[in-house]
Amino acid sequence: MEPNGQSANRPSLRSAAPLQETEGAVSQPPALNVPNCISLARVLSVPVVFWLILSGRYQTAFFLFVIAGLSDAVDGWLAKRYNLRTELGSYLDPLADKLLIVCIFVAMGFLGELPLWLVIAVVSRDLLIITGVLLAWLLDHPVRIRPLIVSKANTFAQLLLASLVLADTGFKLGLGSIRDWLVVVTGLLTIASLGAYTVAWFRHMTGSEQAK
Repeated sequence: MEPNGQSANRPSLRSAAPLQETEGAVSQPPALNVPNCISLARVLSVPVVFWLILSGRYQTAFFLFVIAGLSDAVDGWLAKRYNLRTELGSYLDPLADKLLIVCIFVAMGFLGELPLWLVIAVVSRDLLIITGVLLAWLLDHPVRIRPLIVSKANTFAQLLLASLVLADTGFKLGLGSIRDWLVVVTGLLTIASLGAYTVAWFRHMTGSEQAK
């Protein structure tokens, strides 16, 4: 979740329905459509995955994580194919992904399967991003959420590392060296994406991006 420099006049979730009724321009899909319900199911799976990991049921947690990843692709395809994109979905889908990743990192870090410094970096990055978005909103200078290229690479690395650690722990694959290498890559991408976010946020808040 990254800010875009544009603060477009985009209706909030609360004001979307009245705007549609008064203008009558384009009918919007219902907020709780099939893609959004799939995303919501991923959110609800987070505590289940967390419990499975802490209970030592790594294989079950891995398969549930794979199902969640497949559902992410399915809800995205449905939203595009049947024009079911909503503002709720634009927030709910990345939120579900982030919650799932963070829960796996925290659980595996607690069990010693991931280094503590990486868990702190991943969690701190997301907390700082959320804080920045809320602060911009409180200052009446809201940012539009859009993933940056480095953020996409970071999310991919985190997903890959989470799935690799779960599979290696659950099936005893002996991937220690690959895990160590991926930990370093993920850590570097996490720091880089936070830096890119911070620069974009300051440019947006100071208005320097409009001057370009």
